[in-house]
Amino acid sequence: MPLSQPPLLDLQNVRVMRGSNVVLKDLTLQIRADEKVAILGPNGCGKSTLVKTVTRECYQVVRENSRMTILGEERWNVFELRNMLGIVSNDLMSFLTTDATGLDVVLSGFFSSAAVLPHHRVNSTQESSARAALAQLEVEHLAERSVCEMSSGEAKRVLIARALVHAPKTLLFDEPSNSLDFTAHASLRQSMRSLAASGIGIILVTHDLSDIIPEITRVLLMRNGQIVADGPKEAMLQPHSLSPLFGSEVKIERRDGYFHLW
Repeated sequence: MPLSQPPLLDLQNVRVMRGSNVVLKDLTLQIRADEKVAILGPNGCGKSTLVKTVTRECYQVVRENSRMTILGEERWNVFELRNMLGIVSNDLMSFLTTDATGLDVVLSGFFSSAAVLPHHRVNSTQESSARAALAQLEVEHLAERSVCEMSSGEAKRVLIARALVHAPKTLLFDEPSNSLDFTAHASLRQSMRSLAASGIGIILVTHDLSDIIPEITRVLLMRNGQIVADGPKEAMLQPHSLSPLFGSEVKIERRDGYFHLW
């Protein structure tokens, strides 16, 4: 019988500090590589620090009975790790060089950079993969367009193509709809749905219920640096769970497989 695959993420009593502040408080969390998961919580709850801990921009405090593995390994070459995870974040959006073309941005995914730099050497296989990723997101027409000439929605889809270019096991979306208008948000959600249907794992980190596509089956609620609830989407996205999470009485409407909060 084949051995079971290690989980994508396995955090046990993980504590992360930023300066003198404890941001993640003894966090325990396990996510399989093929899961479609949303981590939902208000701004300031520690979601971004969790993402940065996964991508090894932040590190946990070394303590007894505390450990963190990614795909079963505690230590990673950061560049190798970023080839296993496709990251779509607003930090990357802010680092994009405005004169870089769509193709440049996608190719930069091979080098874990925000642009193709003079010392990078791009081969024909990489260029073919980059163009295929743009085509998968239906933005191949942006290959030669500079970032400064793209809408925020177009730039976001190019970033998703960048995340896909090295065929990662899982895509990690960090607040993906920030700065997007209604049309761009709808286009983003459709792209996420197509990717989920292709079988790739999805980890969505957000404060916005409308980001949670129907294909997501598990939701974790995060507040004050801790996971306060974890379960099936329908059980988690209820007023009695979300009102204390956001610190306000809320109502929820479900329409066409999406949940909306007000």
